[in-house]
Amino acid sequence: MNAKIDLNLMILGFLSILFLGLNSIFCKIALVNSYTDAYTFTLLRLIFATITLMLIYIIKHKNIKIELKKNWFSGFALFLYAISFSYSYLSLDAGFGTLLLFAVVQITMLSVAIFFKEKFNIYKIIGVNTAFAGLIYLLYPKQEFSVDLFYAFLMIIAGLAWAIYSIFGKSSGKDNMALFNTMDNFIKATIFSIIFLVFIDINLSFITYEGVLYAFLSGSITSGLGYLMWYSLLPKMQINTAGILQLLVPLISIVLSVIFLDEVLTQTLIISSILVCFGVLMTFKKVKEKIL
Repeated sequence: MNAKIDLNLMILGFLSILFLGLNSIFCKIALVNSYTDAYTFTLLRLIFATITLMLIYIIKHKNIKIELKKNWFSGFALFLYAISFSYSYLSLDAGFGTLLLFAVVQITMLSVAIFFKEKFNIYKIIGVNTAFAGLIYLLYPKQEFSVDLFYAFLMIIAGLAWAIYSIFGKSSGKDNMALFNTMDNFIKATIFSIIFLVFIDINLSFITYEGVLYAFLSGSITSGLGYLMWYSLLPKMQINTAGILQLLVPLISIVLSVIFLDEVLTQTLIISSILVCFGVLMTFKKVKEKIL
């Protein structure tokens, strides 16, 4: 029975991580090919995700419900992540951007876990340090390395916002509220994205059929369904485990960026990938209890 539950969680976790990684690819493809602008992509992504989740909720509960007093902060965190995420990809490569995003997520979530005094066994300590070593090795400045600090700062903001959103998700398992909270968060995030219109020049916004397609894929599939799975998974794990698991996202994004965006697969990438994967696996190893 336990093995079955663990297998289901592993499948749910893998799909969640895969969808999180695909978000970067869909966004970068849409922007680099000028299928749409960053703001329109974000707005459509949130709208498509909201519609999808509302349809799922209606099918399951035969009604619709919107909470006016809750989820505003988590909804704003989701919006802040989505808008910063899109604008940062106007400059950053998909692989590097995802690495920076989830490095910030990891640091933030581990800091919160330490603050709440979650337990770290020896394997988690070794695993975290190994995974971080892989990320440091990958991100260590090289001769050809250059990055626009403004867009890197936007991705750091996105990482902080996503970490906050994930931490709020730990309470979504109470009374089986993952579906409602995810839907409600996207409704609130969409409201914030419409308010954001006052800060942009609407004349610079544009959209093509391809842009609509990638916004739909990113919104309905990898965000709507992906975040629903992630919110369903979060209550079943510790904050530090959730943060560590997300270290796999950059590796998935980098592999996908090599396939779909023609980014180069280097020796540095291979070595860092091995280190991160080994580190993540180590964090899930349990310490055997001694029987006296």
